[in-house]
Formats: sequence, C-alpha cells, structure tokens
Amino acid sequence: MTTLAVALAVSAGLSLDRILLLGLAVFLGQLSVGISNDAFDAERDRAVGRADKPLARGDLSVRAAWTAAIGCLVLGLALSAPLGMWLLGAHAVFLAASWAYNAGLKASVFSLAPFILAFGLFPSFATLAAEDPGFAAPWAGFAGGALGAAIHLTNVLPDLDDDARTGITGLPHRLGARPSAALAAAAVLAGGIAVTAGSAGWQLQQVPVISWVFFAAVGSVALLALVMAVRARSGRMLFRLVMLAALLLAAQLVVAGGSLAG
Repeated sequence: MTTLAVALAVSAGLSLDRILLLGLAVFLGQLSVGISNDAFDAERDRAVGRADKPLARGDLSVRAAWTAAIGCLVLGLALSAPLGMWLLGAHAVFLAASWAYNAGLKASVFSLAPFILAFGLFPSFATLAAEDPGFAAPWAGFAGGALGAAIHLTNVLPDLDDDARTGITGLPHRLGARPSAALAAAAVLAGGIAVTAGSAGWQLQQVPVISWVFFAAVGSVALLALVMAVRARSGRMLFRLVMLAALLLAAQLVVAGGSLAG
C-alpha cells in the first residue's frame, strides 16, 4: 500500500516533500492495521497453532502489540495533518474501516464493506494530498473498491478451515470458496474496465495502447482465476493470481495518474 501511495503521488505530480510525507503516513497507518489485526486475533491464532505469528508464539505480549498499534495509528494520522484536513479525514476513514474489520466485521456478513470503502478512498490519497486538493475521479474510486473486494474475497480462501474452527464467518465463508473466487475475478475485471475506459474519459478511441495492454493482462489473469475457481483449485494459488491482478491494476492506476483528479 505504501509503494502504491507513493507511486500514485509521483504520477499525480506531487512535490517531493508531500510524496515523502504521504508515504510515511500511509506506512505507519498500515503498520497499525497489521499489528492491531494480530492483537485482535492473538487467541484465535494460538488456538489454530499459527507459528508464523509472534503473538501466537508468545514472543511478544498483546499489551506491547496494542501499544505499538495505537502509537503507529496516532503518528500516521499526525503526519497526514500537514497535507491538509481532507487528506487527514480520508486517511482517518481508511484506518477506521480497517480497524473495524479487524475488530469484528471480518466475522460478519458485512466483512466486504470495509475493503470497498478503504480501497475506494485510496486513489484519492494522491489527489487530496496535493496543494489544490480534490477527490479522485469516480472511475478511480470504483477501481480501488473493486480491487479491495477482490483482495478480501481471495485473501481468506487459504484460511477458511481455520477460520471456521474459531467462529470467523465473513461473507466469503458464507458464500464458499468457488463463488468467492468467481466474484473476485469479476471484480478484478470490472476494475480493469474502469481504469481503461475511465482514464480516457470513456472514449474508447482515446484509450492509449499501454492501457489496452494492461487491460489484456488483467483480463487474462481474471479469466484464469475464474477457470481455477470452477475447477476447485488451490485457494493459495487463487490468492496469488488476484495479487498479480492487483499489481497490474495498481500499475495501470499509476500510469493513469495524470487523469486521477476528478
């Protein structure tokens, strides 16, 4: 997320000081999200034997994790303030959605909502951090939300069994692996369409060749993921495919950075 925020800021033409400040603010905010997620899930991770988690192994206390998470949250928001109140507000909403997911929405039918909201706002970070702030164009927000939906729908696939044993029943768990993967593939494809056509003002004849190349790549990966979902292949592989599509969409957003402003 930090790399994408910086890349979008560069593409949007922000000054170096604003790019660095935005990157650091996003980095600290993401640290707070990751650490708080582990703190919320400490007992669950211990129950399923997550040896890859320091809290589950007992290498770090939950109290220390909460201190670090809150500290990073405060610092991330504090660094957003010099970039303007609009950016501060957007970053606060982004982090509130992320923390709400960690705190319990992940176990509800509304588990998808925080991802759509947070990722939908994310392309606007670059435009709201500008000296003349404004939200990103609707197509960019739609593409970000679609990307967030796809990431959530696939990110949980490898952990469905562990989640079921500990009472986590978010939307993907209720839908099942195959429908979730199919919806993720459709979301990626929709995001690719939005970036390709939206960045050209919805005038297909104005779409540059590079955008068509990215769309072809995104579409190919999405279709491959859909085929794998139908064939009930590995959830981990589906996750990797969506991550590849996410990188392609992110790169396409960066290329279209000059058109981000609404």
